[in-house]
Amino acid sequence: MAPSLSLSNHWDTSQPLPSPTSPLHGQCSPNNRSQPQLNQDFPSDADGSCYTELVPGPQSYVERLQTEEGSVGIDPLRVEDRNVYFSPVVETVSSFKPSRYQSLLMPNENKPLEVGILRRVKELLAEVDPKTAAKHITKADCMVARILEVTPEVQRMMGVSSGMELLTLPHGHQLRLDLLERFQTMATMLAVDVLGCTGTTEERASLLHKIIQIAAELKSTMGNMFGFTAVMRALELPQVSRLEQTWTTLRQRHTEGAILYEKTLRPFMKSLNDGRESCPLSNTTFPHVLPLLSLLEKSMAVCEGTEPWETVEVGVDVVMYHLGAARTIAQLGGIYRSNAESKLQGFQEQTEVLELFQTDFQMRLLWGSRGAEENQALRYSKFDQVLTALSNKLEPPVRSR
Repeated sequence: MAPSLSLSNHWDTSQPLPSPTSPLHGQCSPNNRSQPQLNQDFPSDADGSCYTELVPGPQSYVERLQTEEGSVGIDPLRVEDRNVYFSPVVETVSSFKPSRYQSLLMPNENKPLEVGILRRVKELLAEVDPKTAAKHITKADCMVARILEVTPEVQRMMGVSSGMELLTLPHGHQLRLDLLERFQTMATMLAVDVLGCTGTTEERASLLHKIIQIAAELKSTMGNMFGFTAVMRALELPQVSRLEQTWTTLRQRHTEGAILYEKTLRPFMKSLNDGRESCPLSNTTFPHVLPLLSLLEKSMAVCEGTEPWETVEVGVDVVMYHLGAARTIAQLGGIYRSNAESKLQGFQEQTEVLELFQTDFQMRLLWGSRGAEENQALRYSKFDQVLTALSNKLEPPVRSR
């Protein structure tokens, strides 16, 4: 039986993929006449006596996927059509489009940190209970990470079934960058809520308490380690942690919250980063992937100072732990999806609250409609200075004599 023609799965995705009905053509040479004939599934030249070249058809890769959507028996994780195999799509553009974002809380064009928008954000954050806020954050996190509501078409384009596997692969580069962007903007927005609270120290302490409660819900109730880490990052930013009067008031007025943060949440966060503790799989909706993201995308720093794996004492052990955890995480996307669906079952979204925790909204809030898509490093560098100025205004630094 004549062998069928197949293409390597390393097909160049920059070129359009062939249509199954596209013609094959080419010039036959005498040397080719001794070669076996093509499988009859593929068109050949007039006398059928030689191999010929494959000509790309008019359909793009995405168009082919859309055509195949209604086909019966196609494996959603493996695009196959007459022995032609396709590579995953390598994404090069962020999924966040703040300049096109349509918001209920802000106009089509806005300046960075507009007072009216910030006031409404504070009102919503004060009104929502911690558990509801944690559910909204988890829903948004799982959508960005492609844990929830991943269509068969998106799975075929990724080449895998879950974003948890994609972020461990070379072509998951853009997803890793998007998750790091989300981590940064979430932490920064919550820090701005605290530092922009120019009322009494008691009001700031109350807001700190609410954020601590949200972190606790993300950790224990939702099993969302990504959201938990972002919220904890907001509390640990130097511009927030230096507010001694605010933290003292927290300990006096919200003692249980202060103890929860200092005795439970902070030690757990450190243990997560050091690889000494993890969230039970049965309760996890989004595992702790930040160390992996930082290792694979070192050029985009997410924290100041030294990472746990950069110290001589624990460096190699911690790196090996997180790399080993990545292999496990890549295989458990289905479990994370099931856990998330279970915890969000019957969940009624509040449109404005969900918007608070959308990355596009946060980028617009922090950098305005014009600055939200500027150079990332420049954006964060400038905003770090803004946070420092806000912090120093609330509690001026003590000058040494």
